[in-house]
Amino acid sequence: MHAQIAHTQAQRLLRQRNWLTGIAALLTVTTIIGIAGAASRDQEIILVPISTQPLNISSAGASAEYMELVTRDTALMLLNRSPEGLDYWMEQILGLADPSAHGELKADLLKIVAEQRGSDVAQAFVIRSLTVNPKGLTSSVTGTLKTFVGSQVIASEERSFAFQWRYRGLRLSLSGFNQISDDLNQKDQSQ
Repeated sequence: MHAQIAHTQAQRLLRQRNWLTGIAALLTVTTIIGIAGAASRDQEIILVPISTQPLNISSAGASAEYMELVTRDTALMLLNRSPEGLDYWMEQILGLADPSAHGELKADLLKIVAEQRGSDVAQAFVIRSLTVNPKGLTSSVTGTLKTFVGSQVIASEERSFAFQWRYRGLRLSLSGFNQISDDLNQKDQSQ
């Protein structure tokens, strides 16, 4: 009799173990499917309204509208500077820099800071046109660059500047910046 009760209890425990093993296997499969789905799905962040149109960023890439706004703000920050705000100016630009380009950009910015510190030379940039290439992660701006000594304008020239970007995760960061040579500007204007 004791053997039969022990056998019945063993069978009941065996069914419970098999039932719990089945639930554990089902939860494992569900977890793996959830992780795979989350990893393969594009991430997306909705940005606060900084323009007249809604913007979002996706892990699939930067939209043309978003690149245009970032390029506009970066160009204005880079090209509008005065000796009084050089430290802040450099800090803000380096905050936009891609980590792999941080050292090179900082070296270039330190040269500008060294040249302008203690002088009365300031510059202002007025954008005339802006183009973006979201697939190539490049953009360019063209406009009037005015140079001031004190309050007097000493130069006003049409200039074009190119920006190179990196897109990692959900962050668009500056990897390079240079002036487009005058030869290329004249060629573009003649076409």
